[in-house]
Amino acid sequence: MAIAAKPDLRPANPRFSSGPCAKRPGWTLEVLSGAYLGRSHRAAAPKARLAEVIERSKAVLGMPAGWRLGIVPASDTGAVEMALWSLLGARGVDVLAWESFSGDWATDVVKQLKLADARVIKADYGRLPKLEADGTRDLVFVWNGTTSGVRLPNADFIPAEREGLAICDATSAAFAMDLPWDKLDVVTWSWQKVLGGEAAHGMLALSPRAVARLESYTPSWPLPKIFRMTKGGKLNEGIFRGETINTPSMLAVEDAVDGLTWAEGVGGLKGLITRSEANLAAVAAWVARTPWVDFLAEDPATRSCTSICLKIVAPWFVALDAERQAAAAKKLAALLEKEGVALDAGAYRDAPPGLRIWGGATVETSDIEALLPWLDWAFASVEAEFAKVTA
Repeated sequence: MAIAAKPDLRPANPRFSSGPCAKRPGWTLEVLSGAYLGRSHRAAAPKARLAEVIERSKAVLGMPAGWRLGIVPASDTGAVEMALWSLLGARGVDVLAWESFSGDWATDVVKQLKLADARVIKADYGRLPKLEADGTRDLVFVWNGTTSGVRLPNADFIPAEREGLAICDATSAAFAMDLPWDKLDVVTWSWQKVLGGEAAHGMLALSPRAVARLESYTPSWPLPKIFRMTKGGKLNEGIFRGETINTPSMLAVEDAVDGLTWAEGVGGLKGLITRSEANLAAVAAWVARTPWVDFLAEDPATRSCTSICLKIVAPWFVALDAERQAAAAKKLAALLEKEGVALDAGAYRDAPPGLRIWGGATVETSDIEALLPWLDWAFASVEAEFAKVTA
């Protein structure tokens, strides 16, 4: 591939990071001017603001009546850990693992909790494992593989009538994909993904069945304070009304409110999904006409519309050894960053070398479209340097 001239058009917003993700269009620091800074989060007005995030999140997502939603420490990771350490152990558990974070949850279950009756069902990057769910066992999985760009096409494999709990890490799916609440019992996410909020806070949603487990089962291991969701054998309802376990950042809370306000303004969940899917469609059209690149997700039905992961399939790249492949992919991402057209667009550190472009709802499709010619330009530049190794 000859090195063409640099494209004339640049993305208005070059932020394509998969977390923290791009702020919503038009965001400025001024939107945080109403934050309750220097106030106790237990005071009436700040507490009401926390409760507002909970209730508006439930409304946008269409969460069923009877579900609880709480703001918890340590981003999505904290929310998932709270669920695993508080709910597992009552029965056997299966973990679906097909990328880094689902692999982390498998490690927690097997090596940290050391559950005897645990099965890990794995697949390589780009694929889904065999989708089976034994309704008598608990099930742990991600909805969207943030580091692989592979998402579940549906939840048909999860029995509607089940004894076990379906525990779903949905951090890069919530607000961008339609979650089937009747097939889920625990759903977690963070503010830093689809709505572009600030990090450090997680959201933990519990179905009535999950609440019943909490109130009827006590794990054999000790639970630190930030994991405890019950008092005297009953659910601590305050957590799900804005009475957070630890001190939240009211600045980040205000940012979450701004993100929800924007989400409501673009048509709620339907509008958010439409925006994300449009970004995926733009990338898919480019991939279809571009010989050097392909989706990491092998099945088109499993391609993520948020964490869009791409692999390099040019023959000269495939012929490189693993070390040179990694170097070439890093050079590609570095060129994009140097030109200021795509920041943080390299593949996740444990994933196959390539690119990862965030396509969540806060990203404008026009910016995706402006980026794509730059990917061709950067690839041609890298090819000129590395292809001679395999010549």
